[in-house]
Amino acid sequence: MRRRLAILTALVMVAAGCGSSDATTTTIAETDAPATTSAPEATTADGEPLVIYSGRNENFVQPVIDSFTESTGIEVDVRYGGTGDLATTLATEGDSTPADVFWAQDPAFIGGIAKQGMLATLPDDVLGLVPERFTDADGQWVGITGRARVMVYSTDLVSEEELPADIWELTEPQWAGRLGVAPTNGSFVAFVTGMVLAEGEERTREWLEGIAANDPVIFDGNGPIVDAVVAGDLDAGLVNHYYLLQRIAELGDVSAVNHFFDDGDPGGLVMAAGAGVLTSSDRQDDATELIRHLLSEESQAHFLSLFEYPLIDGAGTPEGQLPLDELPTLDISLTDTADTLDPALTLIAESGLS
Repeated sequence: MRRRLAILTALVMVAAGCGSSDATTTTIAETDAPATTSAPEATTADGEPLVIYSGRNENFVQPVIDSFTESTGIEVDVRYGGTGDLATTLATEGDSTPADVFWAQDPAFIGGIAKQGMLATLPDDVLGLVPERFTDADGQWVGITGRARVMVYSTDLVSEEELPADIWELTEPQWAGRLGVAPTNGSFVAFVTGMVLAEGEERTREWLEGIAANDPVIFDGNGPIVDAVVAGDLDAGLVNHYYLLQRIAELGDVSAVNHFFDDGDPGGLVMAAGAGVLTSSDRQDDATELIRHLLSEESQAHFLSLFEYPLIDGAGTPEGQLPLDELPTLDISLTDTADTLDPALTLIAESGLS
């Protein structure tokens, strides 16, 4: 536990040292906003509200939280921050945390909290709402939305013939200075945890060091990478699928496309943003009810409107995208990414990227 906390803290310090433009240039679903520093305050006269620690952006989260309060009468207070920052906070607070629910950007960090025994087992009727591959093997967190890793590229600067057959090609000389990455972003970290699982630490180290040696353009988050590609200032970048879809919705047609890697390629990881209930919470029934609400048809339709993949059956597919069960992906257990979080963070820190 001490090692995990130390590495989480190191990542937060690295991210803080780089600064964060996401607070001002974020898309609506950007998730790595700086953590708040004060504990949530009570907002009701007859008791403290349900408290969420959310690694999801306020514009993404608040509409479904508001609808939960409207339908149940349960007041909710949300502490927004980067998923890694909040995981570190939870690990530090332990049983004294005021949080009732942790809603994380990616599976590795929430899995790390689960491994520390801080999350309660969710009921089968909640876990059964989504495909098994998007739930924790021990039932301690459940996926709320799905997010595919892609390479966004400028059609003005990259020809179809140049598109990499696999993620390893991005370390070759023809990609020098042309690729944007966000090494301190939680999604990038989660992607590396998947690579460690699939390829092992040495192969992952080789890839990270190869990318670092290829003079990539370093960003704080996914949104600025996509902005640079759309503007024609950057050839390509590694991001989540929905950022470009949001830009198209905002701007109309743009000279950029998402490139999906093939099945089995580490670049094709499909992740879940998951939520779990803290074991220390004295509001576990209310907290579980909130998670049920996040998996309701109403909430899932909201997430779909922001171009993430809803996970409940029949909720639909982001416009122009492959259905979730047809997406190329990496054949790993998302639960196991918690076990590779420490080596992933170490490898990123030692690679020269951050």
